[in-house]
Amino acid sequence: MALAENLRPFDGGQTFQRASFTGNAKEYFGIWIVNVLLTIITLGIYSAWAKVRRNRYFCGNTALLGHTFEYHAKGKQIFIGRLIVFGFLIISQIVTTVAPLAALIVTPLLILAFPWFLMRGLRFNARVTSYRNVRFDFVGTYGGAFKAIFLGGLVTIVSVGILAPVAARWFYRYVFDNLRYGDRPFSTNLTLGGFYKALGIAIAVALIGLVVLAGLAFAISGTSPEAAMSGSMGTVSVWHWAIIGFVLVYAIAGLFYRAMVRNIVWSATMIDRRHSLLSDLGRRRYAWIAISNVIVTFATLGLMRPWAAVRLQRYLAEHTAIHVDGDIGVVIDQVRSSGNAISAEYLDVDGFDFGF
Repeated sequence: MALAENLRPFDGGQTFQRASFTGNAKEYFGIWIVNVLLTIITLGIYSAWAKVRRNRYFCGNTALLGHTFEYHAKGKQIFIGRLIVFGFLIISQIVTTVAPLAALIVTPLLILAFPWFLMRGLRFNARVTSYRNVRFDFVGTYGGAFKAIFLGGLVTIVSVGILAPVAARWFYRYVFDNLRYGDRPFSTNLTLGGFYKALGIAIAVALIGLVVLAGLAFAISGTSPEAAMSGSMGTVSVWHWAIIGFVLVYAIAGLFYRAMVRNIVWSATMIDRRHSLLSDLGRRRYAWIAISNVIVTFATLGLMRPWAAVRLQRYLAEHTAIHVDGDIGVVIDQVRSSGNAISAEYLDVDGFDFGF
């Protein structure tokens, strides 16, 4: 399989090889429409097997250094995991309905359970993914998940968002520092400065957009802010459109932030402290693809969803790259020879996907 062009983003002269995506909308449409129809017919039960078919298609068409990824999960594992979560929530609801005071116990238990579900989900999804016959793994603990999710969220809320970058760094450190390729660890060196810069740009985009929209709304309505607030029919119509504009502005700001954070995290990550990853998403391009995908999907009543999914995956793949220190064949042989790769037999009894 042909490789994408090399990239030299750093002064150090490291050569990065880009990933590629070879899937197409026409091919994926056949998988998608069958998934949708069978999910409807089975009242949602088939959605677990639909997820397997979808992930196998996208992994199998994402190539890096001439080889594609593989997805090994079984629909039964995903289905059982969802049943466990659903049963847990149903029992909690029944208990709190019969004994309202039990909510004082059940609610904290639900909060405490979420990091565990997340940890198990990360582990499952890592272990069912492989590259060149070597499985990934995730070795994070519940304590790390609790800090990354619960304490991170608490810090963000208490600080009114000021410490959100701190929480983000906790989360991404937890994910990437506990990820393994075979027995080779991932590691990430994240600085707060990058996260605060990303947050600052996103906030600036949102504020500028809101000011511009508010000015346009007042100008079009031809009234002062005080008169506009009185609610005449003309101004109400204008403000309806302004609200839609506000939602769009916040979406753009959020997508800008997501693209920048992805670039920061991936570009600060290494495998075995030798092989560097890179992400160079363009903020405006990524936001345009995401927003136009939603618009086209709604405009076609969902029929263009496969096209949108393939379009986004291709863009993400083409802006993801790796620098391998040494010959890739030798590196893979060393990983295999270590004897610590996750085996399929171990995976079958390891666990289920809880959907987090």
